[in-house]
Amino acid sequence: METITLTSTITCPACGEKTTAEMPENACQFFWSCPACETTLRPQEGDCCVFCSYGDVRCPPVQRAGDDFDASACCG
Repeated sequence: METITLTSTITCPACGEKTTAEMPENACQFFWSCPACETTLRPQEGDCCVFCSYGDVRCPPVQRAGDDFDASACCG
């Protein structure tokens, strides 16, 4: 059985603040507000969620998909 990591440290591109957050297990998170500067982050093009764009661990759906990951089919 595979181990899925449910926490990721997001680095805000606006202020550089690092925040550890819990990821939803069966969904992608499209928006995230930085607690330091209140910038609302959105996924970068080609990523399905803010954790995949700015986190040190990709979201659980992508972790499960592994090499078969397709951003257009993930969490849609």
